[in-house]
Amino acid sequence: MELIDTHCHLTFEQLAWETDEVVQRSIAAGVTGWITIGTDPQHNRKAVELANRFENMYAAIGIHPHDAKDVTAETMADLKKLAGSEKVVAIGETGLDFHYDFSPRQDQMRVFEAQLEIARELNLPVIIHSREAFDETIDILEQFIGLKGGLKGVVFHCFSGSVQQARIVLDHGFYISLTGVVTFKNAENARQAAKIVPAGRLMLETDCPYMSPAPMRNKKINEPALMVHTARFLAELKEMDPADFARAVTAASRDFFGLP
Repeated sequence: MELIDTHCHLTFEQLAWETDEVVQRSIAAGVTGWITIGTDPQHNRKAVELANRFENMYAAIGIHPHDAKDVTAETMADLKKLAGSEKVVAIGETGLDFHYDFSPRQDQMRVFEAQLEIARELNLPVIIHSREAFDETIDILEQFIGLKGGLKGVVFHCFSGSVQQARIVLDHGFYISLTGVVTFKNAENARQAAKIVPAGRLMLETDCPYMSPAPMRNKKINEPALMVHTARFLAELKEMDPADFARAVTAASRDFFGLP
């Protein structure tokens, strides 16, 4: 299998101290491309710097909803400028998190909309974080779909919603990205949703260093090399040959992010 980890946090401290080794283990496992994700100004800069070091590594930059309360006009101006970097392929992760509410909801929505506007202006796809805010997230996205230029692409990362929610995402023309959570015993909703997502609209991710897939759960810090467990699990779930499944999701990932 040749796979792309479309959502990894390689600048986070759990992995940043051994990036070269992480990349080597990933390539050996068959995960040969990576999109490292920024979540705040510091990690956005680090993500771009890291992507510039490695072939087949790209960056997505954004402000996580947890940090929305601290965002100023200057923050957004800096984000837009950095988004013009050659290896930035998406805005995100951005969205709404009404589970923790670390930032007031009005701030989250304000910053989410500002990032969608940057994505629209720069013609970049968007990586969505949505937790216990599905309806509100869809409502905001729908406002931008109708604008001139619209949004180049939308993916719901770390999707763990219901079949009904998956259908809503797909009906809007959006993509769904799955993590190792789908392998967890208590993730039946995610598995049922995964069954209805066409391989051409599906992407894979680790969201590392979090949520190692079974059988590595609670045994090892998550990293891109472990994504092969998720890929094999999903290929079996969808009754597809693993190589065919890998080709389909990799092609979807390249198309969505505009990768060579």
